Amino acid sequence: MIHAMSFFAILFALLIEQARPLARSNPIHAGLRAWSLSVSRNFDAGKSHHGWVAWCLAVLVPAAFVLAVHGALLWWVGWPLAVLWNVAVLYITLGFRQFSHHFTGIRDALEMGDEERARERLAHWQQVDVGELPRSEVVRHVIEYSVLAAHRHVFGVLAWYSVLAALGLGPMGAVFYRMSEFVSRYWADRGAEELQRASPSLQHATSLAWMAIDWLPARLTALCFAVVGSFEEAIEGWRFHAQRFPNDNDGVILAATAGAINVRLGGEALKARSNPLTTQGFEVDASIGESDSTPGREPEVGHLRSVVGLVWRSVVVWLLLVALLTLARLLG
Repeated sequence: MIHAMSFFAILFALLIEQARPLARSNPIHAGLRAWSLSVSRNFDAGKSHHGWVAWCLAVLVPAAFVLAVHGALLWWVGWPLAVLWNVAVLYITLGFRQFSHHFTGIRDALEMGDEERARERLAHWQQVDVGELPRSEVVRHVIEYSVLAAHRHVFGVLAWYSVLAALGLGPMGAVFYRMSEFVSRYWADRGAEELQRASPSLQHATSLAWMAIDWLPARLTALCFAVVGSFEEAIEGWRFHAQRFPNDNDGVILAATAGAINVRLGGEALKARSNPLTTQGFEVDASIGESDSTPGREPEVGHLRSVVGLVWRSVVVWLLLVALLTLARLLG
């Protein structure tokens, strides 16, 4: 039964998150933000090694804690409570519904022809200035933000959880990935107050660490999009157009998405608000940056439905893959 733990934990966590998503303001995420701020204040002294020490403490301490609880439950209490702990950790780290309501609201507004409402919701979601953004550009930005959010909130978490679950370290992988993603944004926030602002050394350390940690999950997500979308076009986009985006890992995902559903992505970035209404949190993703456009059709509302299908088919592929690996371990 222990071998089947990861599959059932993922399945139940996804079902619970769909039925009752975690509130945007919750004590767990607030506690992790406070922990990150405390670490940067006390250990970020500006030197290169201080940045790496702060990063290790902020990311590895929460990951080690959930692993310790998992081990204690598994060996001293029993596997049923260990499964419940895995479900709880995944429920907190996964975040399908933390961004899907933004996507749905913008799509519904566009389908009703209310472009002004769609722009307002996009601006509120990503805390950006949209001005008189054309309809096609609203769709493009929603697609880009959504596929990256799906990757960081779902597929990246599943990748690290599944890989480390083979070693009995599943919950640690989920927290390790999400904390790495969070601090890479939280400490890179140039608009933060002086007491919250990270030093260049810490920002550099978190950026390098995040690029390395997200390298494999990003390519697994792109491959999954290719499998469930237009395979040849997605792979071609990955190979020849990913370099058009400033972030290598994000570029792989966006280029594969563009090919998978035949849509033009990339272009002028939206500027962040000078006075954001919300602080950096687990539900907000980083800006994409300026980039050259990929080939593809002009973005339209129909592409939003294609993105939904792409993401959900990818979730099914992940569940089938984990189920097959679980079955192989049980039979082996």
